[in-house]
Amino acid sequence: MKIRKAVFPVAGLGTRVLPATKAMPKEMLTIVDKPLIQYVVDEAREAGVEHFVFVTGRNKGAIEDHFDRVFELDTTLAARGKKAEQEILAQSQPEAGAMSFTRQQAPLGLGHAVWCARDIVGDEPFAVVLPDELVLNTPGCLKQMIEAASALGDKSNLIAVEAVPDHLTHQYGICGVGKRTGRIFEVDGMVEKPPKGTAPSNLSITGRYILQPEIFKILETQERGAGGEIQLTDAMIGLAKTQKFYGVEFEGERHDCGSKAGFLRANIAFGLKRDDLRDGLRTVMRQYLKE
Repeated sequence: MKIRKAVFPVAGLGTRVLPATKAMPKEMLTIVDKPLIQYVVDEAREAGVEHFVFVTGRNKGAIEDHFDRVFELDTTLAARGKKAEQEILAQSQPEAGAMSFTRQQAPLGLGHAVWCARDIVGDEPFAVVLPDELVLNTPGCLKQMIEAASALGDKSNLIAVEAVPDHLTHQYGICGVGKRTGRIFEVDGMVEKPPKGTAPSNLSITGRYILQPEIFKILETQERGAGGEIQLTDAMIGLAKTQKFYGVEFEGERHDCGSKAGFLRANIAFGLKRDDLRDGLRTVMRQYLKE
């Protein structure tokens, strides 16, 4: 199963991290020295994705500009002999035509955002990657999923899952667990934010999916669910009636960068992985822990 395209829903308002996102897309907030959106695009590129589809909204133009060439900056860096900086920019520069942008005109939920990408994705399996969820691991979460998909049937769907505390399952989409082989298992039912004490497991559906194109037909008529939004989980429940779904317990640390605490933790975790920052960061952390 070849996954050539990935959809990035980036139309959200980022209300959990206001006022930082009042005038700047939350996807452009930086973890160490790269914006969130760059991390997830790099993850998708590592997994073999060739076409990157962004579902945007108002005031999100900075995302498109980030992946464009800035000739004034390139010229200035060249004139000053800053080759290292030029190489950094070149690494994040996509090939011409590799990125598409479409609008979600109303905040109708994740399912609606995915549906907005239907014409660009076409009739082929695709990935969905939520930019405010980062997974710190090599290989990345999406590559782990695509490798798992290679051993499954052509019409298989996969979701990345993570164990959460039992008392918090009502805050997540939760899946039931069927036949298991290592970190991969057949999904035996899904429920969006189940009432306390009713969850079929403690495995939450996280921000990485591999879906078959038949999901678009279901999303086209999907009724609003939790929060008054068109929920992707509800559409997946419908698709599961005719196609297999598998859960993948990925390796790595997941960071919810859409929350302030998660954003701070991600900066520390990713900073500690950097050879050029690790020692200095540890020194600062020890200093503050003493105070």
